[in-house]
Amino acid sequence: MKKIISLGIAAAIAAALSVPSAIAGETLDRVMSNKKLVLSSDPEYPPQSFLNDNNEMDGFDIDVAKEVAKRFGVELEIITPAWDIITAGNWGGRWDISIGSMTPTKARAEKLDFPAIYYYTPANFAVHNDSSVTKMEELDGKVIGSCGGCTYEAYLKKNLVIDAVGTPEFDYKVTPGEIKTYDTDTTAFDDLRIGDGARLDAVFSALPTIKEAIKNGYPLKVIEPSAFYEPLSVAVDKGDPEFSAKIAEVIKAMHEDGTLSKLSMKWYDADLTKAQ
Repeated sequence: MKKIISLGIAAAIAAALSVPSAIAGETLDRVMSNKKLVLSSDPEYPPQSFLNDNNEMDGFDIDVAKEVAKRFGVELEIITPAWDIITAGNWGGRWDISIGSMTPTKARAEKLDFPAIYYYTPANFAVHNDSSVTKMEELDGKVIGSCGGCTYEAYLKKNLVIDAVGTPEFDYKVTPGEIKTYDTDTTAFDDLRIGDGARLDAVFSALPTIKEAIKNGYPLKVIEPSAFYEPLSVAVDKGDPEFSAKIAEVIKAMHEDGTLSKLSMKWYDADLTKAQ
């Protein structure tokens, strides 16, 4: 009798699993019921995410999000809250997911879940073309700009902790005299382009973002080598392991079938889907 009851329970569980909406967590249930995945994104973070000439969101992160939504079988909706609001967690259902090149730090993991790493990016310093700086150590004591509440600011403050498996080791090679934070990297570049030392001596950002700024006419140059490589993960609000598991499954498939590599080559002319 005990064995028969156990088999009956197993059958009931199997039946329940065949109906996703019945066992889905709150976020997954909302996404599948509404047939819509709401993405939080930054409209001023090229080439990851930006408004193109047609006033439409575009970029590597946007393409990744579109593919994720496609594999979920739902439409993608994009909203643009401030970065510090996104990383604060407790989204309250205002959006479902962040595919915004977010590093899964220990502090962020207290408020968010990171179900899947989808690529890695090098972090570099950029200076004005008129600057005499040629290496990181020469930036000691300088005024350096970065996005507020991001990994670059944490690195400059020497309290960056990245817990993701496979993250290359790094050390701190710069001690800024002053750190100026900005809502977006583009605003920091705007201050640096004014002139060497006018408002900033350098900006610390993702190498692809710096290269995109240079491509768009900013008078900047990259300081090599990269300070560190950061894993970038999909982020979701806490409380829905079923949603996280589904995202992990989708991102794994995109790694395995080459989709992420193709998108990386499209936007970066390099495959950044593996740590260097």
